[in-house]
Amino acid sequence: QVQLVESGGGLVQAGGSLRLSCAASGRTSSTNTMAWFRQAPGKEREFVSFITWRGGSTYYADSVKGRFTISRDNAKNTVYLQMNSLKPEDTAVYYCAAGSVMWTRSSDEYNYWGQGTQVTVSS
Repeated sequence: QVQLVESGGGLVQAGGSLRLSCAASGRTSSTNTMAWFRQAPGKEREFVSFITWRGGSTYYADSVKGRFTISRDNAKNTVYLQMNSLKPEDTAVYYCAAGSVMWTRSSDEYNYWGQGTQVTVSS
């Protein structure tokens, strides 16, 4: 089993920044990819970004490309999401996910999920 704990959410004005963290524990060696998803009220959960533990390959949704940066600290088993130039449409609950899969944006492919952290961007 793998446990994921997100932190760093909050309320920020449009144009501001936040950094989310996701600390992984347990059998992290069974995972290859860490990802961030988000879900706004009344909407489907959507992919934001992923990063691989080995090599640090990254991928971003078009909606966040150039504004968000995903990174990882293998020694701390922690993944970060630096969010800059935030927009009101970025408001959502952000979830961290982990899986043994490689290179996937599909939420169905991730085995482990955190509890989520709220990000609210005011206009």
